[in-house]
Amino acid sequence: MAARGGFGWTLHGDGRAIADGAVVAPDERLSWPRTVGVGMQHVIAMFGATLLVPTITGFPVTTTLLFSGIGTALFLVITRGRVPSYLGSSFAFIAPLTASAADGPAAQLGAVLSVGVVLMLVGVLVRLAGARVLDAVMPPVVTGAVVMLIGLNLAPAAVGSFEAQPLVAAVTLVAILVVTAVGPGLLGRLGILVGVVIGWVFAAVTGGLDDSRVDALRDAAWIGLPHLRGPEFNWSVIALTLPVVIVLIAENVGHVKAVSAMTGRNLDAVAGDALFADGLATTLAGAGGGSGTTTYAENIGVMAATRVYSTAAYWVAAATAVVLAFSPKFGALVFTVPDGVIGGATLVLYGLIGILGVRIWADAKVDFTDPVNLTVVAAAIVAGIGDLTLSIGSVELGGIAWGSVGILLGYPLMTWLARFRR
Repeated sequence: MAARGGFGWTLHGDGRAIADGAVVAPDERLSWPRTVGVGMQHVIAMFGATLLVPTITGFPVTTTLLFSGIGTALFLVITRGRVPSYLGSSFAFIAPLTASAADGPAAQLGAVLSVGVVLMLVGVLVRLAGARVLDAVMPPVVTGAVVMLIGLNLAPAAVGSFEAQPLVAAVTLVAILVVTAVGPGLLGRLGILVGVVIGWVFAAVTGGLDDSRVDALRDAAWIGLPHLRGPEFNWSVIALTLPVVIVLIAENVGHVKAVSAMTGRNLDAVAGDALFADGLATTLAGAGGGSGTTTYAENIGVMAATRVYSTAAYWVAAATAVVLAFSPKFGALVFTVPDGVIGGATLVLYGLIGILGVRIWADAKVDFTDPVNLTVVAAAIVAGIGDLTLSIGSVELGGIAWGSVGILLGYPLMTWLARFRR
């Protein structure tokens, strides 16, 4: 019997063991102590990435964590408990939020909210027209290029942070690489989190922490309300951030397909609901002061390792995130992470986003012997990496916006013109 609104799980077997070759389905659960244990693993898996985004962008950590937990709960309700997922902070927002830092947090929140609204509309469209409409409007060659240019656009920022504290950054980077390469099971999937912790400890021992942030940590209360802030709407910042919608679509649809493959259930009919739910979560985050959300691949790793796809475990993770959001001391601790640690981590993270674009091309077997694919993608990526910045009236658009608009409009136009080629 399927879960309704994310509740109503049936007990899997005796609630203690999982038979060989079997999985705990989304509408099933193990005993509650075991379910809580799996839920805690999901908290650990999402922790490093979800907290790293506000640490880099300057957003309130506890506020981001609050809306992450609320967004996860809404996602589970809207998808009717059919898609197990945690909605953590999306790395795709880092580039536009970093680029628009001078415009202020209110304008940045307005852009996050706008992305959420657009994603909700896409979700409604997919719900009405079917998931195939995405392939028609945004084929893999387009999606992969946008994902890549968003990741690589921030390469100079990662290098700048690395150069600020090169020794701390190098220790962080090496720790991430080593743990990822040799860490067993779940530890290997937490390479970035472990690397950040090691880098922080090294910085603390060598005097690399900012004294003012350490003082703020010491003075912060253990319990308190998250800092809420309202948005403002700046068209330049919105235009810079809107391409993130494409990344969120790719991540959400990819998550649905991955869970479908692992559970043996066809979930294509829920893709629109997943997009709408993530859009709503991102909209609420933008309205209240948090960073935009997305489905988390990190948690897919936990499901694959445990063979537990129960949405009950995700309710545990969501509730834990909300509880932690009410600790200013915790938020102050995260903000003591120094530039060198961020530089070492983002050197990997931004590259991973770029490589995700390559993976999209590889999975779809995009043909780069086709001159249309080759030339349009080449122009878009260089515009993004070089951060091409031009103004239209009073609206200034950067490389992410120009690269995305260029391929979204250029690809169908070039494809149409290619029909007349002899």
